[in-house]
Amino acid sequence: MTEVTRTMDQAVNPVRNSSGALNSAGMIMERNPAAGQRDLISNGVKAMVNREGKYLTFSLAGEEYGISILKIKEIIGMMPITTVPRTPSFVKGVINLRGKVIPVVDLRLKFGMEEMGYTERTCIIVVETRGQSGSVLVGIVVDSVSEVLNIKGADIEETPTFGARLDTDYILGMAKMNGGVKILLDIDKVLGAEEINMLDKAA
Repeated sequence: MTEVTRTMDQAVNPVRNSSGALNSAGMIMERNPAAGQRDLISNGVKAMVNREGKYLTFSLAGEEYGISILKIKEIIGMMPITTVPRTPSFVKGVINLRGKVIPVVDLRLKFGMEEMGYTERTCIIVVETRGQSGSVLVGIVVDSVSEVLNIKGADIEETPTFGARLDTDYILGMAKMNGGVKILLDIDKVLGAEEINMLDKAA
């Protein structure tokens, strides 16, 4: 085989190295699968770091939930709630908090849980949510408030897949704490954009 023939043969049938990438001159190398794996791991680490921090934990129907402390404005005991006609059943009404009218949502009813009478441990957590016109203060009724926990990113697992028909976008992740699991909520997604807009108008 002449030198010219060998050169043409290499151009048509470029030699592959052990990783399967083309290594003849002028050819585009294939992406290393290991690099893609590293990218996935890196993105996963970033997601864990973004979610770690302090969370206010509370009880709802015997389960523990958490909301980032950065979204909490204050915690108050139950107070008179004025009902608003033609609102969903989970919207209990509005309260007058030091001259500011704030809509109140019963988180049990929002999650489709059985309604329970309010007790001395029932609390309203005032959270700041993002609405179409900016931030909106909303009170959420919970069974009781537990504590503030500093949760590390390494202790937060991704939300399990429960099937395509079940929306879990409102769950940030599952925090593994003291042998149990606390469900971390994204309060901006617990209430959809249309619901927050409706609550803003109700207030």
